[in-house]
Amino acid sequence: MDENRIALLGIIIEDGNAVERVNALLHDFAPYVVGRMGIPYQKKDVNVISIVLDAPTTAINSLTGKIGMVKGVSAKALYSNK
Repeated sequence: MDENRIALLGIIIEDGNAVERVNALLHDFAPYVVGRMGIPYQKKDVNVISIVLDAPTTAINSLTGKIGMVKGVSAKALYSNK
């Protein structure tokens, strides 16, 4: 089993229709979420979400991949060295 790592997941939603799907995916991984900050940037018509995770690498990669496959959404993970 993977050892848990701390990661920051950055998400940019450019298609408002994708918000519900992204939230559903985040709900599925809720046990790993340490914190969440969402910013609706109305000037550019995008939503920016930062998620702090404490999870196995496989779970972080899975969530990042699933979110990144949603049309109109970009997602990248940044890992702590600890």
